[in-house]
Amino acid sequence: MTTMLERAKALAPRLSAIRRDIHRHPELSFEEVRTARLVADTLRSLGVRVDTGVGKTGVVGHLGTEGPIVALRADMDALPMQELNEVEYASQVPNVMHACGHDAHVACLLGAVMLLRDREFRGQVRLLFQPSEEGMDAEGKSGARRMIDDGAMDGVEAIFGLHVEPLHDPGTVHLSEGPIAASLDDFRLVVRGVAAHAASAYQGIDAILVTAQVVSALHTIVSRRIPPVKLAAVSVGTIHGGTRRNTLADLVEMEGTVRCYDPQVRETLLAEVRRAAELARTLGGDYELTFSGGYPAVVNDTALTALVRSVAVQLLGEDAVHPLPPEPGSEDFSYFLQKAPGCYFLLGVHAPGGTRRVLHSPHFDMDESVLPVGAALLAQAALAYLESQQRAHRT
Repeated sequence: MTTMLERAKALAPRLSAIRRDIHRHPELSFEEVRTARLVADTLRSLGVRVDTGVGKTGVVGHLGTEGPIVALRADMDALPMQELNEVEYASQVPNVMHACGHDAHVACLLGAVMLLRDREFRGQVRLLFQPSEEGMDAEGKSGARRMIDDGAMDGVEAIFGLHVEPLHDPGTVHLSEGPIAASLDDFRLVVRGVAAHAASAYQGIDAILVTAQVVSALHTIVSRRIPPVKLAAVSVGTIHGGTRRNTLADLVEMEGTVRCYDPQVRETLLAEVRRAAELARTLGGDYELTFSGGYPAVVNDTALTALVRSVAVQLLGEDAVHPLPPEPGSEDFSYFLQKAPGCYFLLGVHAPGGTRRVLHSPHFDMDESVLPVGAALLAQAALAYLESQQRAHRT
């Protein structure tokens, strides 16, 4: 009997062509019109029921008609970056590039559909082709949240998603239960002082000096307020203030991020950032603090992670499956996991030639022979979940 992986490998040329088509025509967050049309047309050609315009530019496909619903997700957006690869499938859009592998995610999920459409199974597979994982709209909502608002997760009982990783060997799978990607909160802090001549500093309130005290307090939050066994980070990324060398600044603006893996730690961090900002008033100035972003941590379900691990071992062998330590990056897949338990895992795609072309690099590329592996993993995970639900129902 032909295995799922063998069937997937037969799709390799088609999956590569899909990935390269999308790679040549990248689209930014919430602008994935051409990509969505390609996805919808491909799904319809496979006999799949399709909803378009979900979460603005997202696409939802439906396999099956009754029974429990399992979802598979692929994000579709590219990054505002000029590609520096000299390959025939390089981006044809100036300053836009698929530097995070979302073109591969779409190809893998379409491959999973090709593997599933002729299979008999009890239940439903919902296919989430998500816009804007990399960005948010004017209301601060990413693609996952917009799709959820439009009902994409209604009735879903489990969800699986993958992300390519060029730092890992091709065809290896990396996953763990529990927190595996950090929560993310961006903050913007405006510190206000009183301008004065530098020769008469006592007549003003130096917003730069006040800001220095606030920054120092921010950078002691993790070391003094968070248990050392809990991973967390508070970082200041930008500071802008002052107009002249001999004038005390009356305004300083800064931006930064807060990351962690534990919801209670997240609450503490945000409270401590507010406390640090209060130093501005203690020192005679004032401040305005706003938070945005707000991605929760990605937390994998124990049972569903075990299911994906079993599928990966079955398809690829024990040596190809590895634990995944928590990573400091953030992912809006976390919003889907707030609606249903699931598992998010990494698929090694280390590019050939010995160069490890990291994510979000203008040189990012991947070993395309891994595309059938991703397709087989997603398809088999969905089937394994639905079969487990059937067994549970019989018992």
